[in-house]
Amino acid sequence: MSALILALVFWLAAWGANVWLSNSRWSDSWPVRLAVPVIFGVTVLVLWEGLVLGLGVSPVVLPPPSMVAETFAASTETLWIDFVQTVVKGALRGFAIGAVAAIVCAILIDRSSFLTRGLLPIGNFFAALPIVGVAPIMVNWFGFDWQSKAAVVVVMVFFPILVNTVQGLRASDALQRDLMRTYAASYWQTLLKLRLPAAMPFIFNGLKIATTLALIGAIVAEYFGSPTHGMGFRISTSVGRLSIDLVWAEIAVAAAAGTVFYGIVALIERRVTFWHPSHRK
Repeated sequence: MSALILALVFWLAAWGANVWLSNSRWSDSWPVRLAVPVIFGVTVLVLWEGLVLGLGVSPVVLPPPSMVAETFAASTETLWIDFVQTVVKGALRGFAIGAVAAIVCAILIDRSSFLTRGLLPIGNFFAALPIVGVAPIMVNWFGFDWQSKAAVVVVMVFFPILVNTVQGLRASDALQRDLMRTYAASYWQTLLKLRLPAAMPFIFNGLKIATTLALIGAIVAEYFGSPTHGMGFRISTSVGRLSIDLVWAEIAVAAAAGTVFYGIVALIERRVTFWHPSHRK
């Protein structure tokens, strides 16, 4: 009971500090904007550590963060090999292939009303396919290495990027398109100089959604067949050996990789769509 009371007091104190910082006159400064999520994250870790140790929770059920950190430090080589296999080879390659394919298909759909009626329903069909059904098929087709994981990622990221790109290509104003026709611009000139730039906020929305889907798809695909390395393979085998601390270390790597991946795409978006009202101060 005392552990729960201390945890509650600590949580309320940290929450009050975050609320005060968020409402202070320095809330728009970058140190405060960085401090708020850091304080929240540290609070969660401290509460996690205190409650697990104070309540005597078994490490098999939930290991404390200190134990996860020790396992992380002792398994950096294994974690790096798994990271390269899952993120670099599977997720990133599948993301790149799926993004390029989706943008090309969106341009074709925009160009043809027949493809609008034909490809969009097919894309919707692929988006509705369950990953646990797609992954074994892809492993059977492409083998146990990264190619099958990339294929699963392509299926997962294709539809969100396709839908957002199609919607973005239709976002330019009719008066703007009429002005381009007045200047005798061709379809491709209008596409490159007006419609694609106007579609960039939509395209990047799809890309940001796809960053998380790509990592999830690559990890889940490894459950159905993988070499003797990879995040999904390591998680599934570690659970069987009750090495839950290593499972949490892999989860930490996956969370960090997903956050960095999303942040890179968001940073590129700010550079490309600097003109958009959402980025103006």
